[in-house]
Amino acid sequence: MKATRKKKPLEDVTGTDPVARVLLSSALPHLDRPFDYLVPASMEHTAEPGRLVRIPFAGTDAEGYVLERTAASEHTGKLARLRRVVSGVPVLTPATLELCRLVAAEYGGTLSDVVRLAVPGRHAAAEEAVLKAAPVVHAPVALGEDLHGWQRHSAGPAFLAHVRDGSSPRAVATFAPGSDPFALLAVAARAALASGRTALLVVPDHRDLDRLSAALDRLVPEGHVRLEADAGPAARYRAFLEALTGRARVVAGTRAAIFAPLPNLGLVAVLEDGDDSHADQRAPYPHVREVARLRADQAGAAALVAGWTRTAETQLLLESGWARPVLAPRDVVRATAPRIALAGTTGPDAQDPLAAAARLPSDGWRVLRDALTRGPVLVQVPRTGYVPTLACQTCREPARCASCHGPLAVPGAGERATCRWCGRPATDWTCPTCHDTRFRAVVTGARRTAEELGRAFPGVDVRTSGGSHVLDTVPDRPALVIATPGAEPVAPRGYAAALLLDGWALLARPDLRAAEEAYRRWTAAAALVRPASEGGTVFLVADPQAAPAQALVRWDPAGFAERELAQRRELNLPPAARFAGLIGVAADVEEFVAALPDLPGVRVLGPLPVPDQPGRAPMVRSVVRVPRSESAALALAVKNVTAGRSVRKLPLVRVRVDPLQIG
Repeated sequence: MKATRKKKPLEDVTGTDPVARVLLSSALPHLDRPFDYLVPASMEHTAEPGRLVRIPFAGTDAEGYVLERTAASEHTGKLARLRRVVSGVPVLTPATLELCRLVAAEYGGTLSDVVRLAVPGRHAAAEEAVLKAAPVVHAPVALGEDLHGWQRHSAGPAFLAHVRDGSSPRAVATFAPGSDPFALLAVAARAALASGRTALLVVPDHRDLDRLSAALDRLVPEGHVRLEADAGPAARYRAFLEALTGRARVVAGTRAAIFAPLPNLGLVAVLEDGDDSHADQRAPYPHVREVARLRADQAGAAALVAGWTRTAETQLLLESGWARPVLAPRDVVRATAPRIALAGTTGPDAQDPLAAAARLPSDGWRVLRDALTRGPVLVQVPRTGYVPTLACQTCREPARCASCHGPLAVPGAGERATCRWCGRPATDWTCPTCHDTRFRAVVTGARRTAEELGRAFPGVDVRTSGGSHVLDTVPDRPALVIATPGAEPVAPRGYAAALLLDGWALLARPDLRAAEEAYRRWTAAAALVRPASEGGTVFLVADPQAAPAQALVRWDPAGFAERELAQRRELNLPPAARFAGLIGVAADVEEFVAALPDLPGVRVLGPLPVPDQPGRAPMVRSVVRVPRSESAALALAVKNVTAGRSVRKLPLVRVRVDPLQIG
């Protein structure tokens, strides 16, 4: 007969606040609420609010965070006990918890989803190393007299002075051409340190972070920590703990850093908020700019949203009075900006109506030849690859794979057209519209452009930057640098010229932000070129009447943003209105929309089919639009409907409030 094993006696419960309210780490929306557990006597002093704990839940072990300790529970049934305290320090601070609640309410998400973004996964070795490290004594920091370019911007020195004096100004800064944006951010962080507070700086990607780190090493005596998801679990958790414990007073990072638990926060700054890297790709898809805005309000900190251009969202912050503008006067812009030339508007090509349609008109060739005698030349191409997009030679219908309907492309010189989805060669392709069998290139990629320009200028060094191979710098000698947007390397003295090719490809994107994004990318490239007084020239191949092209000629980011926001208001588009994008199977999306309350001014757009993806069921997209005054109501409505579907175990619909792409 098999002997029965005696159960281990339950440990006594602590007499001091014996109930712990725990936030379960779960992706299920209907579990987005605290659960009560008893605290064993051995955990009386460790199971404190903010600690990561292990708990029994639904027959298995789960993790969660202690939100608070109470004397009694409202639950009338029997309570389970905490199994173990995992973290050696309270990692979910009250300020971070409140910020997560604000973000969840802003985006209609669950608190546990936002906490998962805010608190990185625990790494025991990193935790032990930080907690055993000797305390850090921070020396006083002075702002100093060298403002590294802030004095060239109206209200720039005043902004720094207010931060240094302990105030909390909010600014949208548009940097002058030729400025070092990373040095400007470092000086702003120094002003926060001079006030006895901390600073948080967020940039789009790791290349920007490398440059910001170098600037901080030069200008901030006590250094900083880098917080980025790409650094790996140990490095990210260590940086998180150094911020939490006060060992670091300046945190620089990518979007993972926006929740860094810095005590006594004095400044939160975001560089280039229009870069789509600032939008998180995990639910509830928060944007760094909006989290920074919420955090500045919550902590009473100064806020800085800076870049070469403004987005419609930052223009709305200015017009609402939340922030003040900081920008360069016109005389400074004229002295520092390169000369801007548009295809088909100058020289002999001004008489040729087809000049602007050429990929590189004769005026562009002349600019390129002249500049190559004086230094490196930047050539910006919208796409990587060789010929990334093909179409029918006769009817211009996009070429699609006969097997999976994916787009066809030419990977390299002398190679056959293949499908970018399934990789099958298009050996017997025939256009389903006109039955032609010939292709034409819709977009020429960076590799093909480098090949063509290399043949046109034999003996000139040709470098490419984009995709998996991105250059940080190039030597200050004649060379052709072919780069995709965002991958432009820096030349020590600036480029002698820049050619911005295929502007129509950026402007023709079926996207609400196409014009804004084109202008941002063109301006970022033009800012790397020498001033006109030193011969610097930017040649843009695009429709000369397009608003972004005209704004580039005038170097007028403020005027462009004002115009963009005014048009969005007229059309009732974001940020003048609030949108929620819904993606799922048609029947599920229809049920979701039907379950939404009848909000004032609500309108449903769609459904429209989502482009086919290999191996996936057909999906549709609907967009729910409400006036901006109903933002909070919309976020709450989509959260409640999602939770209701989750508890009934219905297929979930992917919801994204303020989606970057509407169409």
